Amino acid sequence: MLEPVQYALGGGAGVLVGFTLGLVGGGGSILAVPLIVYLVGVRNPHIAIGTSAFAVAINAAVGLLSHAQAGTVKWRCGGMYAAAGILGALAGSTFGKLIDGQKLLFLFALLMLAVGVLMLRGRGNPGEPGAECTREKAPRVLGFGLGTGAVSGFFGIGGGFLIVPGLIGSTGMPILNAVGTSLVAVTAFGLTTAFNYALSGFVDWALALVFIAGGAAGSFAGMKVAQHLAGRAGHLATVFAAIIFVVASYMLFRSASVLLA
Repeated sequence: MLEPVQYALGGGAGVLVGFTLGLVGGGGSILAVPLIVYLVGVRNPHIAIGTSAFAVAINAAVGLLSHAQAGTVKWRCGGMYAAAGILGALAGSTFGKLIDGQKLLFLFALLMLAVGVLMLRGRGNPGEPGAECTREKAPRVLGFGLGTGAVSGFFGIGGGFLIVPGLIGSTGMPILNAVGTSLVAVTAFGLTTAFNYALSGFVDWALALVFIAGGAAGSFAGMKVAQHLAGRAGHLATVFAAIIFVVASYMLFRSASVLLA
């Protein structure tokens, strides 16, 4: 059982994650696990991952509703991608629970470095507005879904930074559609991972709820700030990538110190 101050910090961590998601548009959820471990003080990395997975899934579901109203979701593609990815997420999360918590954090930090690089590279492919998931494209869509689902489940993350390019690469759809459609998979992967972790008692439901509430408030604030900073998205992404590098370096130092002790 956490102390009241830890739940308050959990809400604050949710605000930070939601704010970065609203401001930059992606990648912010990867900060959830390190914030829960190092800011909130959850000592068990598996509980941090399971709790984060549930919170990210709910936040993605809320975002999905907005994209659905805007008509940017390609439901058939999202359904195919998510269906294959659920199997991957189930396998990945099962394997992740067997890995030592500190080793998992070390690998998570390496993943964060990869995310930072992807954010710096950006995405310049305009895509094909009329792209759909045809029978010919199905093997690629299912393959990408299975692979990204496994990574998402193993680390307990939304995986949007992998799902978006995966959808673009397998279907050719524009990035706006890929972002909206990716939330179908992010929701499905997160819920699958959270369910698997919950079976082992690795989800703090109270912490997840305050994290979700903070994320909703932070996302609203982040979107408002982003509107005032229109045209500077590239600079914001660069700054956020730098933050990811700093946090990842800290995680590598902390986890390596424990592993080598």
